[in-house]
Amino acid sequence: MGRERLSSLFARTRAEGRAVLLPYMTAGLPDPGTSLALFEAMAGAGADGFEVGIPYTDPLMDGPVIQQGSERAIEAGTSPDVALELVAAVVESTGLPVLVMTYANPILHRGVDEFVAVAAEAGADGVIVPDLPVEESGPLRRAADRHGLGVVQFVAPTSGTARIEAVAAADPCFVYAVAEMGVTGERAEAGGRLDGLVGRIRAVTDVPVVAGVGISTPSQAAAAARVADGVIVGSALVRRVLEADSPDAATSELAQAVADLAAAVR
Repeated sequence: MGRERLSSLFARTRAEGRAVLLPYMTAGLPDPGTSLALFEAMAGAGADGFEVGIPYTDPLMDGPVIQQGSERAIEAGTSPDVALELVAAVVESTGLPVLVMTYANPILHRGVDEFVAVAAEAGADGVIVPDLPVEESGPLRRAADRHGLGVVQFVAPTSGTARIEAVAAADPCFVYAVAEMGVTGERAEAGGRLDGLVGRIRAVTDVPVVAGVGISTPSQAAAAARVADGVIVGSALVRRVLEADSPDAATSELAQAVADLAAAVR
């Protein structure tokens, strides 16, 4: 479990000559009682693991779609504790690796070690905190080490070599390569900077590189998978859940979308 399971996942998919698909979904959508079914459907459709977002009122990295997803999940009764209970249910039901995505403020409010301990107890394998810069991530990394979890670090197209080296020195479980500048959201066309960014990361470290932000369609996922070790898709999937007429429709739409993405990254 924990970081070792993430390492095993990347080793296996590298041997298979393909990228990892890590769909993002906000915990508690469309409501806490039916949220697990979405993850089970994505697992059945070919997801290799999940990024589970804890709903938050001020998600700085996220665009309108995931912001709306957080609002709806919170209105439906999804607290951080409920979200972490869902993480435990997802791990138990699917057996796939799970990364918890949240922001710095909820972690600091609860206490870094307590948050990491609860996440580890729920069966999470890693933590993603997009508004925590590498220079301030020491307490989280030390807590994660104590509990066997991995911590993800971010690199953007604007990051220089010194920044990438600092990220590599923090020993992340993988480097999150931000494919498009700005907040999360669907893009009609790729900006064309991911290839160069991944190349600059690989020149510094052999830690797995996972591409995310602005990757929405199977063709975009396939292009990212040709250069990165993994691909994260979020807004395009959350949008389908928000637009669905019923929980059953949401599950069906999501399963088809993930099946298409899984085929693309393979």
